[in-house]
Amino acid sequence: MAWLNAVPKPDPRSRRGKAEENAPPRLSRLDELKRKKITPVMPPNPAPALIARLIEIGLTEGGGMAPVPLSWGAINEWAKAVEVDVEPWEKRLMRALSVEYIAESRRAERETCPAPWRAPVVTQAEREAEVDALRALLD
Repeated sequence: MAWLNAVPKPDPRSRRGKAEENAPPRLSRLDELKRKKITPVMPPNPAPALIARLIEIGLTEGGGMAPVPLSWGAINEWAKAVEVDVEPWEKRLMRALSVEYIAESRRAERETCPAPWRAPVVTQAEREAEVDALRALLD
C-alpha cells in the first residue's frame, strides 16, 4: 500500500529532477493507475483481519515533520476503545507493519523504486498504457 500511495519523484540531481523542481505536484502511483483505468494487482493478504485492524487504527501517526510509525500507546488505546482483546504478538506485528509502511513510503518516493511484490502477469491494459506513454514520449 505504501508503494501505491507514494508520489514518485525524479532524482533531484538529474536534469529532469532539476527541471521539475517548480512543477505542479505529481499523482501517486495509485492515482496514476486509476487515471489510466488500470486496476493494480495486489499481493495475497494472508491476514486480512489483522490488516483491517491496522487500517482502522491508522497505518501511521502524525509526526512533527512527517508521518511516524504507530506508537504502542496508540495501539493499546485503540484496543481499549473498541474493547477488543489483542494478543501481544498481534500488537508487535501491527507495530512492525507500521514501521515497514513508513520505510517503504520513503523508499517508494524514488521514481525507479520497483513494487515490493511481483505481479504474476502484465495485463493488457498495462501494456497499452505503457505503449501509449512511449508513443507520446517519442512523438
